[in-house]
Amino acid sequence: MTPLARGITVAQARRALGIGLRAAGIDTPDLDARILVGHALALDHAALVAAATRPLAELEAARISAFASRRIAGEPVARIVGQREFWGLPLIVTPAVLVPRPETETVVELALTLLGNDRTRRLRIADLGTGSGAILLALLRELPNARGIGTDTVPGALDVARRNAERLGFGDRTTLLASDFGAALDGPFDLVVSNPPYIASHEIAVLAREVREHDPRPALDGGADGLVAYRALAADAARLIGTGHLVVEIGAGQQRGVEFLLTEKGLAIAGLRHDLAGIARALAAKAA
Repeated sequence: MTPLARGITVAQARRALGIGLRAAGIDTPDLDARILVGHALALDHAALVAAATRPLAELEAARISAFASRRIAGEPVARIVGQREFWGLPLIVTPAVLVPRPETETVVELALTLLGNDRTRRLRIADLGTGSGAILLALLRELPNARGIGTDTVPGALDVARRNAERLGFGDRTTLLASDFGAALDGPFDLVVSNPPYIASHEIAVLAREVREHDPRPALDGGADGLVAYRALAADAARLIGTGHLVVEIGAGQQRGVEFLLTEKGLAIAGLRHDLAGIARALAAKAA
């Protein structure tokens, strides 16, 4: 894409960027253009519309052009702007964490369904492999008297989760610990949730470049069959949940395999939720 010239208006920059992204095969060129131009100029959607006829300064045009080059090279918009919305929460994302995805909201949905209509109970929640804290913070938003613990083995991920918890007002209800899933925790918890790595190692090379080149490999790589993390979760689940529930995200085609691992450890399957593509995406278990 040709660098934008100084003096081009905000609206012209959006159009030019949209055209360039579309020509590069980007799936959502106009949306990406709006977000990137808004981020470059520090303007929200309404302010961006109001500034449509304003000419760009040279540094502004250069900043937008740089963002365009990064997006065309396959870097996700969330990585460029450093933020992604999940469950209505604006979350910081860095190279240390996965970019939260819409399908992961099925874990939150299933967990809330299992908890029933009374959301005012004092609950103890654990999010194993918390990453950005997306699942845990979404649950704390919906459960005002709940307290949560998030674990991760990556210090940078724990730092991101801590920053997200504090800036969203959940810092006083959130504890973050360095731990391999639930190894360092004492149960029981009312609810244990996890979005573990579940991509088989040999499949990572064929993932979309936005994922394989920009998401941290440890958060993707589920071992030879994609189920290594579920074996660890299943082995510890009964100790951690007591009479509560475990809810995990699963990959396409993994339902039967994960169900077997959980029931083999004495758990009973308690629920299943599909994503918008019809893929079984969130699986729940409880003590048998």
